[in-house]
Amino acid sequence: MQSRGIYYAARDAKTCLAEAYQATRRIDRVFQSPRLVVFETLASLKLLDLTGDFATRMGASMAIHSGSRRRARGWARDLYEAYPEIQGILYAASMHGGQHAIALNERALREPFFPAHPLFHRSLSDDILLDPLKHAASALGYALR
Repeated sequence: MQSRGIYYAARDAKTCLAEAYQATRRIDRVFQSPRLVVFETLASLKLLDLTGDFATRMGASMAIHSGSRRRARGWARDLYEAYPEIQGILYAASMHGGQHAIALNERALREPFFPAHPLFHRSLSDDILLDPLKHAASALGYALR
């Protein structure tokens, strides 16, 4: 059984879409029933901020955000061990102009951080999301299916 987990999130939907669909550059509203969920945490999360000069101070570079995924995972494992109090990292999304993205680890689940019900929870196939998804796809240069 795996003892660690990761949850990727962002502060805005367009960053989530850019990251989630980067491989195909096509936002698929149907395949695997994707959903857009917006929530507000119940308490502040303890995040290690990699968006400033911290990466340089620890001997890395900004390539930690957009370079090899294998290398980034290695850094993530080392940071997890070095900072046992953090619940995740704040990083620059490589697919949306460096906008802030968040990778939460399972430590974020030790305390009640998430509300019982999200602020917003819809399937991407919901017609109410069609226009916002069209705008996001256009801005990102992605197709929309």
